[in-house]
Amino acid sequence: MEFDTIAAISTPMGEGAIAIVRLSGDQAFEIADRLFRGVGGKRLKDVASHTIHYGHIIDPKTGEVAEEVMVSAMKGPKTFTKEDVIEINCHGGLVSVNRVLQLLLNNGALLAEPGEFTKRAFLNGRIDLSQAEAVMDLIRAKTDRAMNMALGQMEGRLSKLIQKLRQEILEILAHVEVNIDYPEYDDVEEMTHHMLLEKSSYVKKEIEKLLRTSQQGKILREGLSTVIVGRPNVGKSSLLNSLVHENKAIVTDIPGTTRDVIEEYVNVRGVPLRLLDTAGIRETEDIVERIGVEKSRQVLKEADLILLVLNNSDELTAEDENIFKAVEGMDVIVIVNKMDLDQKINMDHVHELSKEHKLVTTSLLEDKGVDDLEEAIASLFFEGSIEAGDITYVSNTRHIALLNQAFNAIDEAMQGVEMGTPIDIVQIDLTRTWELLGEIIGDSVHESLIDQLFSQFCLGK
Repeated sequence: MEFDTIAAISTPMGEGAIAIVRLSGDQAFEIADRLFRGVGGKRLKDVASHTIHYGHIIDPKTGEVAEEVMVSAMKGPKTFTKEDVIEINCHGGLVSVNRVLQLLLNNGALLAEPGEFTKRAFLNGRIDLSQAEAVMDLIRAKTDRAMNMALGQMEGRLSKLIQKLRQEILEILAHVEVNIDYPEYDDVEEMTHHMLLEKSSYVKKEIEKLLRTSQQGKILREGLSTVIVGRPNVGKSSLLNSLVHENKAIVTDIPGTTRDVIEEYVNVRGVPLRLLDTAGIRETEDIVERIGVEKSRQVLKEADLILLVLNNSDELTAEDENIFKAVEGMDVIVIVNKMDLDQKINMDHVHELSKEHKLVTTSLLEDKGVDDLEEAIASLFFEGSIEAGDITYVSNTRHIALLNQAFNAIDEAMQGVEMGTPIDIVQIDLTRTWELLGEIIGDSVHESLIDQLFSQFCLGK
């Protein structure tokens, strides 16, 4: 498969020590040699692969030096894209890196689309689709655990398991074909039914095992949408600041200080939280505060985790009880804050309201109870099992949906066998399972889906 030679800036835009411009394609060396002047006049096409060389980028039209560079020369197929790849390391200023890119584009390269380097790695057979998606997960990882999970998927842990399951299904289908071709042999039919149930049961259990990891995997990949709620002045913004370890939210003794939803990412014991500090929920005549309260109610409905904050130095109010009603059936941690002040809250009533939820006491002013809260968050979702290094986690929403469909298809096939359904009908469900698993790794997937997936990548990756 032949493609145009593409170029893009592969490092973030802005000022830095070094920036990298990447070039990939059959003409990568030819285009680079039009611009690069190395020490001793060496040409990149003549150097050993996977070596780096000092020199200058020259504007061919004027003969002027455009930039001082180090150039890495890598010849396919032993590259990320399996094509010839040139990486130009230049000074990390906006002007310098854009000048180098523009010269490449003026001399035969085309500007890469978002994710096009990784797309070529997939199309050229370097990686499968699940590994390609893991590249973006690796870039976006916000915790060590999320990064390790993405690395495992990028190295092919999920791919190998999916390929193994598809091979099991192929063996079943082969025996089904024998049964269809030789229906007169009863022993063949009996053996086929026995093998079909045995191998299908194995495939079903493996898919089920993967789906059991999906909640934890999705949390690690996307983060928990975590909303801090409570009446005004109970310590919601102080809690945000304690978890972030920075004064992100304004804290005063005046109720209603927070008027809008404040969003921040935080790593709590390896659990990535998308933390939302909301305006205190109460009835108010203030128009701006009322808008903030309405936003608070809206994000509450979309949250994965609720941190419900109460004030130890205040009695429980009808507003507190209404918040408890609003979060019924959700994952909630109740936090009784301001334990450094005289207790006025009825803790027995709090325990009664919190019987379905975890309960933590804190004094955020004195930095007490935060460790207990972090432990409660981690244990609520992972219960310690996340540390198992040999588990293959499924985190991608697309993968989870396909696995659910594959599970249903293999289950229908097994039910069909047990009910005595003709074997050629059962074959349809088995083939469907095989195809659905293939969509995960890209063996059977529409071109439009591939384009959509890679368009979400950053430019230069």
